[in-house]
Amino acid sequence: QVQLVESGVGLVQPGGSLILSCLASGTVFSIYRMGWYRQAPGKQRELVAAITTGGSTNYADSVKGRFTISRDNGKNTLYLQMNSLRPEDTAVYYCNRAPAQWAVDWGQGTQVTVSS
Repeated sequence: QVQLVESGVGLVQPGGSLILSCLASGTVFSIYRMGWYRQAPGKQRELVAAITTGGSTNYADSVKGRFTISRDNGKNTLYLQMNSLRPEDTAVYYCNRAPAQWAVDWGQGTQVTVSS
């Protein structure tokens, strides 16, 4: 059974930084394209960053230049470095396979709140 556990809950001021981690178990992590998604209150879940097995990345326009996705296949872990955070980045963040139609069971996610 695949299990995804996100961590890095944080309250951060606008302009601040935060790093999220996602530990995957029960799956061969290294062979899948992975992504970070987020869901803000009242909005649909959206893919904000993705990384291929070879390390190629792409980002939603809203986070491009501020967020960096990376992976450590040896540790079955996905990361999201978030810089220059804005109030509109406030959301619950999830990791999963990308794109969403390949997603497995969703984890609980981790809350990120950007507020002064």
